[in-house]
Amino acid sequence: MNPYLEALQQKLSPADFKKLSAIDNPVVHEFIAKESDLCHPEKIFICSDSTEDIAHVRKMAVTSGEELATLSMDGHTVHFDGEQDQGRDRVNTKYLIPKGVTFSKALNQIDRQEGLAEVRGLMREIMNGKTMIVRFIALGPTNSAFTLLGIQCTDSWYVAHTEDLLYRPGYEQFVKAGPKSDFLRVIHSAGKLNSDMVSVDYKNKRIYIDHMDNTIYSVNTQYAGNSVGFKKLAFRLAIRKASSEGWLAEHMLLMGIFGPDGKRKSYFAGAFPSACGKTSTAMLPGETILGDDIAYIRDVNSTARAVNVESGIFGIIQDVKAKDDALIWKVITSPGEIIFSNVLIKDGRPYWLGMGEELPKDGQNYTGIWYEGKKDEAGNEIPAANKNARYAVSLKVLENVDPELNNPAGVELAGIMYGGRDAKAYVPVQQSFSWEHGIIAYGASLETETTFATIGKEGMPEINMMSIQDFISIPMGKNVKNNLQFGRKLKKQPTIFGVNYFLREVGNGKYLNTPQDKHVWVKWMELRVHNEAGAIKTPTGYIPIYEDLKKLFKRVLKRDYSKEDYIKQFTIRVPENLAKIERVSRFYQENVTDTPLEMFGMLYMQRQRLIDAQAKYGDYISPECFEKEVNS
Repeated sequence: MNPYLEALQQKLSPADFKKLSAIDNPVVHEFIAKESDLCHPEKIFICSDSTEDIAHVRKMAVTSGEELATLSMDGHTVHFDGEQDQGRDRVNTKYLIPKGVTFSKALNQIDRQEGLAEVRGLMREIMNGKTMIVRFIALGPTNSAFTLLGIQCTDSWYVAHTEDLLYRPGYEQFVKAGPKSDFLRVIHSAGKLNSDMVSVDYKNKRIYIDHMDNTIYSVNTQYAGNSVGFKKLAFRLAIRKASSEGWLAEHMLLMGIFGPDGKRKSYFAGAFPSACGKTSTAMLPGETILGDDIAYIRDVNSTARAVNVESGIFGIIQDVKAKDDALIWKVITSPGEIIFSNVLIKDGRPYWLGMGEELPKDGQNYTGIWYEGKKDEAGNEIPAANKNARYAVSLKVLENVDPELNNPAGVELAGIMYGGRDAKAYVPVQQSFSWEHGIIAYGASLETETTFATIGKEGMPEINMMSIQDFISIPMGKNVKNNLQFGRKLKKQPTIFGVNYFLREVGNGKYLNTPQDKHVWVKWMELRVHNEAGAIKTPTGYIPIYEDLKKLFKRVLKRDYSKEDYIKQFTIRVPENLAKIERVSRFYQENVTDTPLEMFGMLYMQRQRLIDAQAKYGDYISPECFEKEVNS
């Protein structure tokens, strides 16, 4: 018996000791033993992913009080995070950087030795009297070249339960892998909890990423984006691994889009910052979903193939309505295993903002007993539910889950879309001139407004490169280079598109898209990758022809589409686009020392195309001014 396994024996039941002993990897035992020695739990539970173990995790999530089983729908539970723990915490999420190494200035970082001393100091004996739950996770389909393994040690039964819904079980993979298997590591503690089972020491919340040791530290937080380590935290480590090995780890949805005959299916990936339409795009009715958050993309025989890292959804529930989101509405209003978080509860039913019906005037929410007009410590009125309220659910319960979800070979990508909250500049949908143009003008230049999904001020415009700026763990310029090089090696490149669901009318600020319009944009993209729709060449990309969209609106949405709406939506706004290029250029000049010169060259050419068009047609150019290309 190795010394680490022997040291753990006193905190393990005979059954748990047997389960851990079946994993023939002393590094696994060392990690668990060292974190146990640091956090000092009363006992350790090894989850083997058996039916009995999974049932025990769910039962303990409720028994502990971290989840409430007070909802009237069978299988539904609710969890509340603290008032100061309602989103990803940028300020307290930092990379541990050894001396002599520098990351881009835009990334939050701390000296590695200083950060380790701080976070491990906060975690010392933090699990006194608690159980450490050990979860084994498979990221990506099992038995696949895409698969990464991970271990999370946590004292939160809610976190452990959430992982059941979001990830593929990994225990058997560890048993099969043997002594040389590599894995990502997460150690998490919710810290001190109050009587409502909410983390209270939020001033000492820390989420630190040690890329040298492939370890995530998360303490004094429960919000899943900060505590479920294989959500966005280990994603940072995967980005670094992908960079060194020549593949891509991306903040992307994966979906199947059907052609006009209903038989042809083309797979698309899409990068959107949180609360920018990623999940609602992945869940479009009549199409299929593989994933809504994180994708691994590899070059397989010179084609881009992708898998969903996860097997569930941790989705924003605000604005989910029966008419706009029929598929997910049906799931979250039917019996089945679902964890709601930070919604309003009244008479055994969950309520959320923007659900399309009147909300109760009182109930229970993340602040405790809530009533209309209740204010927080700063005197601000507290809404019935948090804007970032969520639901966690397994993908397998969705009617439109794609049958290739667990295919070890992944799916071949026909297209990639990049989208954010851009109120002023980009049109609703456009196609890049080339792989390089798409990566730079749509991906690296992705600009969006901050939303409630991240703690901080909302509505602030910011560059969010490829929608992974919060998660990047390599120099940002290198990430741009990696994407450029990845596509150049492919014989068959996915077509790149830019989408913008949040364009507003000049002057009155009215949205020019309805939530349903995105279905037309993705159907146009599907036609374009098969050369079955024409386009108009503009300074920023190829845009749809009115006649094609008119047919698609009638076929997809059973709705008339006017020429007036088309012109408003697809007018090229030269001043706003020039200002956007200036913001992007300035950001990379000031924050990213290793930006490839090609990026500035590509932006310069886009600027010149806009200036030339401006000289000919003016500041606001109707799409009808440009030349149509039947099939480009």
